Amino acid sequence: MDPNVLGIFVPIIAIVMGVGIGMLGLWLDYRKKREIFELHHKERMAAIEKGMEVPPLPAELFRSYRRRREPSDYLRRGLVWLLVGSAIVIALLATPNAGPKAAYWGLVPAAIGLAQLIFYFVDGRKPPTGTDADTPR
Repeated sequence: MDPNVLGIFVPIIAIVMGVGIGMLGLWLDYRKKREIFELHHKERMAAIEKGMEVPPLPAELFRSYRRRREPSDYLRRGLVWLLVGSAIVIALLATPNAGPKAAYWGLVPAAIGLAQLIFYFVDGRKPPTGTDADTPR
């Protein structure tokens, strides 16, 4: 196969797979909630037929499964990005063929890490507020 044609297929496959994985995740979440609702409906109908009290809807139908970020996550991510950026700067400065201008590229991940650390020190130490503060994470 021609290498130019192969070079065109790589981004196409990456985009199709990226979108496909996202759609698969949404579909699996929908199917899981639908099955939970069907089981709850059957349980509800059986309770009504027997004259028992109707059970409430399960909390799994309304819960989002995204993990809430802890303040320590921002500290860890900030340190990792900052150290990766510093390592890139040092590696490019130590490379004889790369000039000092090439080392500026290491400032990009270092700036991301610095932003994460600033967020950790400014906002991460605030006590949680609102209704989510009562629920365990």
